[in-house]
Amino acid sequence: MRAILSILFNVLLLVWTALVSILGSPLLLGPWKWAMNAQNFWAWGLGIMIKYMLGINYELRGLENLPEGSFIVAAKHQSTWDTIMPHAFLKDPAWVLKKELHQIPFVGWFYMRQGSIPVDRKGGSKAMRIMLRRAKTAKEQGRPIVIFPEGTRSVIGSPPDYHPGVAGLYRQLKLPVVPVALNSGVYWGRRQTVKKPGTIIVEFLKPIEPGLDRRDFMAQLEHQIETNTTRLVAEAQNSQND
Repeated sequence: MRAILSILFNVLLLVWTALVSILGSPLLLGPWKWAMNAQNFWAWGLGIMIKYMLGINYELRGLENLPEGSFIVAAKHQSTWDTIMPHAFLKDPAWVLKKELHQIPFVGWFYMRQGSIPVDRKGGSKAMRIMLRRAKTAKEQGRPIVIFPEGTRSVIGSPPDYHPGVAGLYRQLKLPVVPVALNSGVYWGRRQTVKKPGTIIVEFLKPIEPGLDRRDFMAQLEHQIETNTTRLVAEAQNSQND
């Protein structure tokens, strides 16, 4: 039964995404907030499916660590879930995404219109200027900027692979960085068709304030995220064995 529901959810994920993107496309002609509201509505619908079809809930910890105004969220990335549900607990997030995702018809257009930040590792200095310009716009709007420092979903237990882009944003924007540990991969792993019911824990850790050099910043960020992610994964795995 779990496998059937997981497959049905995968189909509905595509259908719902297409419906919201196509029917909501006139909103692309309006202010960026309109596109953001469409994405929030998309995430809200998927959140209902995730909860009632897959039996996956979530718990937030460390909300007191979120600063006022704009800040950078640097999160572990284990699951597609990580790109959906932050809309439920972060106000108007500006996503740092691969440039290729912006080129997807309708879906990519919404990300671009709501102010997401493209990453083009092969684009050189021009691509970096575009990324920083859009990131500074998000900062001026007082929005949280969400980045996955590893760039892609990781498998539980795999060695970390942190890229320097987050350090560039930290240095240029002079914003606090909130590391985020989570255990979503226990229930909804990379390339796993069947999802497992349970409660995903998302933990916002103590912010890293501006002013560190690149090496110290990256070392502290990786240590906080990896240490606490390991703890949360073990917590989830132990609860499944009880």
